[in-house]
Amino acid sequence: MSVTLPALHKLCPGFPVPDVDRDADTSPVLRAAPGGGFPTVRPRRLRSSPAMRSLVAQTRLHPQQLVLPMFVREGLLEPREIPSMPGVLQHSRDSLRRAAADAAAAGIGGLMLFGVPQHRDAVGSAGTDPDGVLQRAITDVIAEAGDAIVVMSDLCLDEFTDHGHCGVLSPDGSVDNDATLLRYAEMALAQAQAGAHVLGLSGMMDGQVGVVRSVLDAAGYTDTVILAYAVKYASACYGPFREAVESTLTGNRKTYQQDPSNATEALREVALDIAEGADMVMIKPALPYLDIVRQVADRFDVPVAAYQVSGEYAMVEAAAANGWLDRERIIMETLTSIKRAGAGIILTYWAPEAAALLNSGTFQD
Repeated sequence: MSVTLPALHKLCPGFPVPDVDRDADTSPVLRAAPGGGFPTVRPRRLRSSPAMRSLVAQTRLHPQQLVLPMFVREGLLEPREIPSMPGVLQHSRDSLRRAAADAAAAGIGGLMLFGVPQHRDAVGSAGTDPDGVLQRAITDVIAEAGDAIVVMSDLCLDEFTDHGHCGVLSPDGSVDNDATLLRYAEMALAQAQAGAHVLGLSGMMDGQVGVVRSVLDAAGYTDTVILAYAVKYASACYGPFREAVESTLTGNRKTYQQDPSNATEALREVALDIAEGADMVMIKPALPYLDIVRQVADRFDVPVAAYQVSGEYAMVEAAAANGWLDRERIIMETLTSIKRAGAGIILTYWAPEAAALLNSGTFQD
């Protein structure tokens, strides 16, 4: 549309225009001048349609970058929903197999398995039992899906101890770092023997990666991958997870998980874990720590994962259930933000739903 100077002057008397006869009908079409006028640089041009926005998008999600955390409970005959995590299940062995097959068919990149035992003790004996719930789950999923999906297993004691801590306790009630490392070594062998492709070391014990890498290599499991939860903050976002694994924590985990106020400490932890043999590193939780995700991705040359944890999931589900948020949009927005921050791998309970949206193309921005 052409806009003559007289017409513009009548509409916007104060608008800066070239010094020409403002009343002449033959005035030239307005063109932006260096000293003012309508903008020539218009970022909105690249937002003009869904196709244009897709063409210039700088961050893209793919189902293969998503990992689905899954809980399997010993002795359960039918899956049951976790009250604080609507839509997330404690699986039976049979339902776990079906869900794993569905995830592989959807193109989801991986599964992270958590075991919920019927019996717990002070040292987490069920975590190293070859016939324990987690080892059986690994074997079941490998038998069902083979190499169509990466099978990861959580290597930590909190699901298996009666006190809920991630390690063995000293007589004074503190977590004994080095005694815990011995248990982690035993867990690593049990999970590797069951067939896990990736061991997720989430206990935040000093030296855990080095000990596990050494014992795996000595036993011939040189190809078993270590995903180090290198940056795991002592967050308030883990509450629903503890219900999912039926863990009753005595005290807190602030002596081994990281202080939320610290950033450089996180980089030190990542550097130590990589030096000890970590193949991939994790930041957990995700959304409150996107600054850390970005710094780790910029500084280190190993794959970076981020875990969108149970509390992040529960907050969105609660807000959406009350009609305060557009559920589908906020799911995709949060996942995109984690990817944009630098995470190449995202653990999320929404992996099946996000994969379905991405595969079908039904999600519109």
